[in-house]
Formats: sequence, structure tokens, C-alpha cells
Amino acid sequence: MSNRRLFWHIVDQIEVSINNGEYPAGSRLPPERELAEKFKVSRPTIREAIIALEVRNKVEVKTGSGVYVLKDKQAAKLKHEVNAFEVTQARALFEGEVAAMAAKTITDAELERLEQTLIAMENNQDVEKADREFHYIIVNATRNAAMIQSVENLWALRSSTPEIVQDYNRVCNKDNDKTIAEHRAIYEALKAHDTVEARSAMHVHFNRLINSLFDATEASALEEIKRKNDEIRGKYSLDTILKSVG
Repeated sequence: MSNRRLFWHIVDQIEVSINNGEYPAGSRLPPERELAEKFKVSRPTIREAIIALEVRNKVEVKTGSGVYVLKDKQAAKLKHEVNAFEVTQARALFEGEVAAMAAKTITDAELERLEQTLIAMENNQDVEKADREFHYIIVNATRNAAMIQSVENLWALRSSTPEIVQDYNRVCNKDNDKTIAEHRAIYEALKAHDTVEARSAMHVHFNRLINSLFDATEASALEEIKRKNDEIRGKYSLDTILKSVG
């Protein structure tokens, strides 16, 4: 699979089915098992797709009842615009505590899997997947289903709007060496079962990401100002005027 994870292809197909009326507003989606058979994917992949659809306000998950397609008015009512800074801040605060908790419960097998993600990143092998897997291993090590689902939701928010995707693309494909070093520090704290250091290392990781987002946003804003100034300069320059009357 390319950089675009498999579950996003399922999200696209379900959205098409919703838009063409196969799953009309107010109706219940087929059970997870049926969707997995229909799209020929695993049930965990369907679960990820449903989380993404919920974040996009396409469906509502009702515990014990099923997954229901939202009407447009319902979706508008539930919709809360978020940006990359808010997502990153929420992840920093939440995943800091996740790391602290995981430091007490993580197993040797999970530590070995964490190290494999570091090796993959160092070898530049599907860095995006390795990054995501790193964070997922840590939250799963907490053995807390609510924490696991919350982290999955926060990751889904990363791709919930084109603006957030664009902002993350500006920074996540850069400074891979720094990301590896930060992941290594988190790994070492978890290996030592040091809750304080695990929390701190995770905060350092996200603090650098937030600052990178600010730098990228500032650079983009300056570039836009320069572009507009160039347009104005071209419009009012003496050379332009003389050429137009020459």
C-alpha cells in the first residue's frame, strides 16, 4: 500500500455509497463483518474507516445499536472546525500521559516492536507508517481501550481536512533525523520504565512539531505576502507602464 493507508480507500468508497443513496441519511451501515467481506479487508481496517467517517461527521456510532449515516443538518450540528495546532496540542497532552502510563506496563515484545519502527525510519522505509506504528504500539501498551480509541481518533483528525493535511505535509516530511532522535529518547525512557522521562520525552517530541508548524505557517504567510507584492510591483512599475504605451 502507498502512503495513503488502506482504510482511507474504504472511507472513500463508503462515502460514495452514502452520496449515491446506497446508504441514505438515517440508515444504519451494515455490520463490521459484512463490510469487511464486501471490501475484502480486515475488520480492524473497517474499524479505522468508521472512526475516520465519524471524525468527518458522516456517521454516528451508537453503542449497542450500530453505525448510522448522519443527515446534513446533524453533521453541521456536530461539526467542530479544528486546525493542525489544536490537533498537535491535544496529542501532546494526551500522548504524554499515554507514554507515562505505558512505561509501567510495556512488555519486552512491545519494546522490540518499537525498536523495529526506529530501524525502519533510520533506513527510510515507509517512514509515515513506522511513525504511526510507533505511537500505536505505545498506546496499546497501556491496555486501556478508551486511551487506544482516543489516540486513533486524534490520528484520524490529522487527515480530517485538506488544511490539516497540508500543514502536516509541510513539516512531517522534514527533519526525519530529529524525529528519529526523539522517538529513540521515548523508547529509551519506556525501556527504563521511567514514567517521568517517558512523559517528558513525548512532550519534547510534540513541542518541536508545534514549533515546526509555526515556522512553516510563518514561511507560507511571508511567501504569500511576497507574491502579492510582486503582483502590485509588476502592475505599477514604470517599465510595465512604458511597455503598455510603447
